[in-house]
Amino acid sequence: MAKKTVVIGFLGSQLDAGQGAGRWEKWRPTVSLAQHEDTLIHRVELLHSPQHIRLAERVKEDITSVSPDTEVRLIEMALADPWDFGEVYAALYDWVKAYPFKPEREQYWAHITTGTHVAQICMFLLVEAGFIPGVLLQTSPPRKQTHGNPGTYTLIDLDLSRYDILAQRFEQEHRDAQAFLKSGIPTRNKHFNALIDEIERVAVRSTAPILFTGPTGAGKSHLARRMFELKKARHQVKGLFVEVNCATLQGDGAASTLFGHKKGAFTGAVVDRPGLLCTAHEGVLFLDEIGELGLDEQAMLLKAVEEKRFYPVGSDKEVASDFQLIAGTNRDLRLDVAAGRFREDLYARVNIWSYELPGLSQRTEDIEPNVDHLLARSGVEMGRAVRFNAEAKSMYMRFAQSSEAAWLGNFRDLTASVTRMATLAEGGRITTDLVEAELQRLRWMWQRADHDNDAASEAVDLSQWIEPKTLADMDLFDRLQLQAVIGVCLTAKSLSDAGRRLFDRSREQRSAVNDADRLRKYLAKFGLSWQLLTKR
Repeated sequence: MAKKTVVIGFLGSQLDAGQGAGRWEKWRPTVSLAQHEDTLIHRVELLHSPQHIRLAERVKEDITSVSPDTEVRLIEMALADPWDFGEVYAALYDWVKAYPFKPEREQYWAHITTGTHVAQICMFLLVEAGFIPGVLLQTSPPRKQTHGNPGTYTLIDLDLSRYDILAQRFEQEHRDAQAFLKSGIPTRNKHFNALIDEIERVAVRSTAPILFTGPTGAGKSHLARRMFELKKARHQVKGLFVEVNCATLQGDGAASTLFGHKKGAFTGAVVDRPGLLCTAHEGVLFLDEIGELGLDEQAMLLKAVEEKRFYPVGSDKEVASDFQLIAGTNRDLRLDVAAGRFREDLYARVNIWSYELPGLSQRTEDIEPNVDHLLARSGVEMGRAVRFNAEAKSMYMRFAQSSEAAWLGNFRDLTASVTRMATLAEGGRITTDLVEAELQRLRWMWQRADHDNDAASEAVDLSQWIEPKTLADMDLFDRLQLQAVIGVCLTAKSLSDAGRRLFDRSREQRSAVNDADRLRKYLAKFGLSWQLLTKR
C-alpha cells in the first residue's frame, strides 16, 4: 500500500497572496502543490502567523477547490520576530517534537519555497537532523504563467549516502586527510594505518583533549602539528600551534611559562607575562612529556582544560583561553597515577582520546617509504637529487628491517641516518661503501646503549629486592635473568619502555603486542612490581 504524502510548510504572506478571480492567473506556491494532476497531496500542514489567518483560510479554500481529496490543516504559530533565528527554530522544534509522525504510513515533504529565509533554513536543519523524517520540497513557477499551470517541484533528499558522486568526494577527502597526516608517505603497516584513520576522524570532529603515548622519536610532536594544520585548513582553528616540552619546565618557572604571571609575582618578574596557554587561545596546545609536570601545575592545567579559565601566577583575576590540548608522553601514566606522581582526575580528562604510536621496530614495512621520503626531502634541502645504487639500497634495507636494527631513537635515528648518507653522497649517489660505513656507525651507537644497559644490570644487587631465603633458593639462571631485567627497568622511563626494550625481537612473532603486561607478569612471579622498583 502506497504511503500518503504530507506537506509541511509556511504560508507565503506575499507569494500565496491574491484576491478575486485574478489570483488564479498568478503562481501561488502553496496552492500549486494541489494542482499537479499526477501527484496527490493527502494533507498539508500549513503554518501561519495569527495576523494572516484570512489569507490562510483563502489558501485552504483554493486548495480544496482544485483537490477535494487534500486535507489542509491550519497551524497558528505566533512569532514576535519571524527573522529571529532562535525564536523561529525553537517554535518549529517544539511543534515538530509534538507532531505524531507515522513514517511507516506517511511520507513527509518539507516545503522550503515559502516563509522567511530564516524559516526556510530552520526547516532545512530539522530535516537534516532527522527531526522531520522526510525530504525537502522546492517548488518553482512556470516559465509562462497561465491559469492552472502549477509550475514544477523538486524533492531533495538530504541523505548524502544516496548520492554516489558526493560519497566519492567525501571518501577522497578522507583519503587526502589521511595522507596529509602521514606527510604523504605511503605507509604499509596495517596497525598504523588504522590508527591514522581514526585520528583523522577525531581531528576534524572533536575538540576534546588527545593523548599520544609511545617511545621517544615515534612522531608524537610531528603528528600533533599535522593535526593542527589539518584543522586549520578546515577553518576549525584560528589560533596558533603552541608546543612545549614539559621536561624543560622546572621549578617556579614552570607555572609562569604555562599560565603566565603578573609583574612582581616573584623575583625577576619585572613585566606581565601572558603564558603559553593564552598564546594558544583558539588554537592547539601540545604538551610533550606531560608526565614531567609537577603536581601543582597539573592541578592548574586541569582547571584550564575543564573551565577554559585559570589564574596567572601572582594574580587574583582569572583569564580565559579556549584551546585544544594534545598531550604526549613516553611514560605509562597509569603507573604514575598509581604511584601518586600524576593526578588521576587530569589523566581521566586528557585520556578521552588515547593513541599509542608504535616505534620504528614495530613498523619495519614502513621503513622503505620513509627512507624514500627522507631522501626526497634531503634533495630539496640540498638542491640536488640523491639516490641509492640498487645494491646499496638492498644492503641498507636488509639491515634496517632486520632484528639487528634496534632503532632506539626511532624516526630520529632513521632521519639522522638518511641525512648522513645524503650529505656524503658524491654526485648524488649513495654507494655500498657509504651504506657499510653508516651501518657500522649505527651498530656502534646501539652497542653503546646496550653496554650501558648491561652495566646497569651488573650493578643491580638482588638482595635489595628479594628476601635472602628466596634468593638462596633461586637458580643462577633465574638470578642472572632477573638481575638483567631489573637493570633495564631501572634505566627505563616507563614500564612500556622497559617492555619494548626487553621484548624487542619476539614482538615480531606475535599478533597482539602488550610488552608492559608481559613484563608486569614476569616481575609478579618474584613478588615485584614496577611501582616497587621505581620507589627506591
